[in-house]
Amino acid sequence: MVRIRISEVVKRIKFWKSADRIGPDIPLTHWRLHFKSTMVTLCKSKFRHFGQGAEFRPGAYAVSCSNISLGDNVVIRPGTMLFASPTGKLEGGAIVIEDNVLLGAGIHFYTNYHKFSDPTIPIYFQGYDEVEQDGSIVIRHGSWIGANVILLRGVTIGNNSVVAAGSVVTKTVPPYVVVAGVPARVIRKLN
Repeated sequence: MVRIRISEVVKRIKFWKSADRIGPDIPLTHWRLHFKSTMVTLCKSKFRHFGQGAEFRPGAYAVSCSNISLGDNVVIRPGTMLFASPTGKLEGGAIVIEDNVLLGAGIHFYTNYHKFSDPTIPIYFQGYDEVEQDGSIVIRHGSWIGANVILLRGVTIGNNSVVAAGSVVTKTVPPYVVVAGVPARVIRKLN
């Protein structure tokens, strides 16, 4: 029989209460996402900004919530992962999703990279790369990001642009275009 130490339980609960994150790995707060009133209260307390009509659905993850802003009518669907940089740790590294952005399920946002410059040290021990330019990800109003898209550090998606499902976005996308592929490229202009 496996025994759990009380000190281990207490330590875990303290972490869950203080964590700057939301997701299934934080059961103390994750249950609150199943009910609109408790979801809104939790998200307003965790995120930098949580807009009117925004939702954060069960099964989604957000790391460094205090560096994430969700605009009006933005719905974060299950399987989505928002990985912002901890506030004050890296220059930029925020995630900003403006008003009326449509998001599919399973989208991944990554604002930092692991260092890998020293081949004599395992990457695990090298920490995060502090890039000079702003590493934030910004999704401008009215855009549509399809399911299972990956958005990398420093990317901005222009107003009313579409990112096709399964794309990997490594560079800024201008407004009023459709991008697709790995890496994502403009395949059509919206007139």
